[in-house]
Amino acid sequence: MLWRAGMKALITGANGFVGAHLARRLAARKDDVRCLVRRDRSNVLGIAGLEIVEGDVVDPASLRPALEGIDVVFHLAGIRRSPDREEFMRVNAEGTRHVCEAMIATGARRLVLVGSLAASGPSVPDKPLRESDPLRPTEWYGESKAEAERIAFSYAGRLEVTVIRPSRILGPGDRENLPFFKIVRRGLRLDLLGPRRPISFVDVDDVVDLCLLLAERPEAVGEAFFCSAAELSLQEMEDLLVGWTGVRARNVPIPPAVLKGLAAAADVASKLSGRHLPLNRKLARQLLAPAWTCSTEKAERVLGWRAKVPIEQSLRESLDWYQAHGWL
Repeated sequence: MLWRAGMKALITGANGFVGAHLARRLAARKDDVRCLVRRDRSNVLGIAGLEIVEGDVVDPASLRPALEGIDVVFHLAGIRRSPDREEFMRVNAEGTRHVCEAMIATGARRLVLVGSLAASGPSVPDKPLRESDPLRPTEWYGESKAEAERIAFSYAGRLEVTVIRPSRILGPGDRENLPFFKIVRRGLRLDLLGPRRPISFVDVDDVVDLCLLLAERPEAVGEAFFCSAAELSLQEMEDLLVGWTGVRARNVPIPPAVLKGLAAAADVASKLSGRHLPLNRKLARQLLAPAWTCSTEKAERVLGWRAKVPIEQSLRESLDWYQAHGWL
């Protein structure tokens, strides 16, 4: 199925970081776009040409009305933090099943599932993951995203399913990486002791580019694609931010055992308070893994996709946006 004039798209999780960027791009192209949100619609308000509907992927009854007349679904709705494994599975995995069932019931054809590198698990230095490698998630979020992929691909033959697995995403409006910017802004440079631990990053605009290709290209059906631009260690990212902000940052060595202990305590506090703190076991495992890197050779070979935004530019644009909007 190729994207054609008049084709109607639904974005689940449209009020999220990537969802809102995708909605803006589709609206700018004058595509027919419907946005599924729960209650908060602040990120998509003011974008001309969008149809906004309320619904929740864990509520199947709310999905069928949202999917009436839809051709392509960009499925981004999900949670990234929770103190309970069951909640990850209920929203990220079973929510995907509900979307697939609603698509079949309403005649929608193509599902672009926005997955995550976390579904594949960490890599090792100098050996980035490839799509042919087995899924080996190491924490609950990754488990739920891996299960979401398995569920989505189980509908092959009834739906045109394709998956994008972005690495760590940067860009204006991102909250996941904001704590690192705040730490540097406060004059601290966290130094995780041990070897260099590279992490793949990608700009949100490049993620949107690949999402659109997956919606358009027949070669994408039945396939998963990594999405990344370049790799940096946490310390290398901090050094760039220190240079741009001009702060006098104090180096803070952190042994891995200390980070694990702080993360465990933060998870307990999150569960007791009901507030999801930025630090958690998931983030600690990510930071302490030998590497989180992936190859984009498949996306380049099959779809002709290449990241366009240098990571240094993405970091700088994120920093400027945070400062302009009072987030730092």
